[in-house]
Amino acid sequence: MANRKVIYEAAFEDYLRSGGIPYVAVDEAKKALFAGVRLKSFDFVVYSGGGPNLLVDVKGRRFPYQGRRGRRYWENWVTRDDLESLRQWEEVFGTGFTGLVVFCYHLGTPLEARKFEVVHLFRGDYFGIVAVFRATYSEACRPRSSRWGTVYVPAAAFRQVARPVTAFL
Repeated sequence: MANRKVIYEAAFEDYLRSGGIPYVAVDEAKKALFAGVRLKSFDFVVYSGGGPNLLVDVKGRRFPYQGRRGRRYWENWVTRDDLESLRQWEEVFGTGFTGLVVFCYHLGTPLEARKFEVVHLFRGDYFGIVAVFRATYSEACRPRSSRWGTVYVPAAAFRQVARPVTAFL
């Protein structure tokens, strides 16, 4: 297992490893250049026996998120660059590979686990893990912040398009 400093990526990697799921961790220190354009790296290549191989970008969020406006559930924002880079990586890897955005939610209490089919215990904390294909997310997303270049899927729609990560493995 790679020495990951980001707890969400480390939790997801531990989930893959403990499940015996074949994967390769991408070294984020090595940024790729393709056709003169810098691409944001993703986190894992996950090999699938029954479906497409997955180019995984892990997004960590708290569940619930405590903001100025109170508690919010199913925070799922990403940057436009995240989605565009993942789309370009799909082209680089070609047929048989597809982008997957994995949301690894750090659960505020163990009771929050009821909202997830896949819950992973890592370093004493619980993480709920859901995922959505990059293309599906791209079709459903709306602008969140033009200043930060972020998009999101409204919570009700997100609950419909996101699936337990096991659905993709």
